[in-house]
Amino acid sequence: MNEIVIALDAMGGDNAPSETIKGCIDAVSKKDNVKILLVGIDEIIRNELNKYNFDKDKIDIVHAGQVIGNDEVPTIAIKNKKDSSIVVGLNLVKEKKALAFISAGNTGALLTGAITIIKRIKGIERPALGTLLPTEKGYCLLIDAGANVDCKANYLVQFAKMGAVYMENVLRISNPKIGLVNIGAEKEKGNSLTKECYELLENAEINFIGNVEARDITAGVCDVVVCDAFVGNVILKFAEGFGKTILKVIKNEFTADLMSKTGAILAKGAFKRLKNYFDYSDVGGAPFLGLNALVVKAHGSSKHEDFEGAINQCLSFIENDIVGKIQEKI
Repeated sequence: MNEIVIALDAMGGDNAPSETIKGCIDAVSKKDNVKILLVGIDEIIRNELNKYNFDKDKIDIVHAGQVIGNDEVPTIAIKNKKDSSIVVGLNLVKEKKALAFISAGNTGALLTGAITIIKRIKGIERPALGTLLPTEKGYCLLIDAGANVDCKANYLVQFAKMGAVYMENVLRISNPKIGLVNIGAEKEKGNSLTKECYELLENAEINFIGNVEARDITAGVCDVVVCDAFVGNVILKFAEGFGKTILKVIKNEFTADLMSKTGAILAKGAFKRLKNYFDYSDVGGAPFLGLNALVVKAHGSSKHEDFEGAINQCLSFIENDIVGKIQEKI
C-alpha cells in the first residue's frame, strides 16, 4: 500500500497545537497508509508530541518559525512571512513532499497562498471552497462557501462541475443533482448573476435541477448547492449557529423540571442521534477545489476529531484522484 504524505499546520486554529496534534495521533494510529508532516515551531510541536506514544515513522516535524494571525492582511502576510506554517506547508505540496495541506489558520492567507504557490488547474478561473452540510438524506456540498465573494456566472458553472466531480467520486453519488441558490424556484427569479448563471447551467453537461431556495437545502433536494461565497458563507454560518441553538434549546427544555428530565432519560438515544446529525466532524474540513493539489481549510475552532476527519477526507480525495478528474471535466 503506497504511503500518502499529508502536511498539517500545527499552529493554525484556536486550539493549536494540542488538538491539532491529538487529531494527527488518532489518524496515524488507525490508518496504515498515511504519514503526517507537522508544520510549525519545532520545540512547541515536539513538547506536545512527547505526551503520546506513537509510531515515530508516521509523523515528522517540519520547522516553520512564523505564524500568520487571523487579523493579518492575507496578501501582506503571505509575502512577508515566508517562514510561516502556512507558506512552508504549501511549499511542501508544491515540491511534492506532501500530497495535501490542511490548516485551520487564516482563511484568506491560506487561499492567497494556495493560488500563488500551488496555483489553479489550467482552465479554472477561480478555485472555490466546498463544504459538506448535513441534510435529511445525507450530505450536500455547498460551493462556494468562502473563497469568491464577487463572482461571474461562468465561475459558478465551474463550481458546479467541480462539485459534481467531488460528490460523484468521494461520496459515490451517481449523477449528482445540482441546484442554484436563489430567492425563488422559478427560472426568472433572482438578480442578474443568478439569471445568467441559470442559462449557462441549463446547457452544461451536468444534472442541473434549477433554482433552490435556502429553506430546501437541508431537505436534501440536491447534492451540490451552487452560489457565490457571500451567499454561501451566510448559509454556512447560519447553519452552524442554528444547529448549536437547537441543541441548546432542547437541553434547556429537558432539564427544566423533574418530568422533563425523566423524559430526557428515556429519549437519551434519540438525543444522541440528533447531536450526531449536527456534528459532522468526520467531514473535517472544506477543500479548495480547482487547485493543482489538495488544500483543506479546517474550521478555526476545530477539535482533534475534526483534524482526524480532515486527514481521512484527504486520503479519500487523493485515492480518488479528484484533481485529475476535475482537470478532465473542465
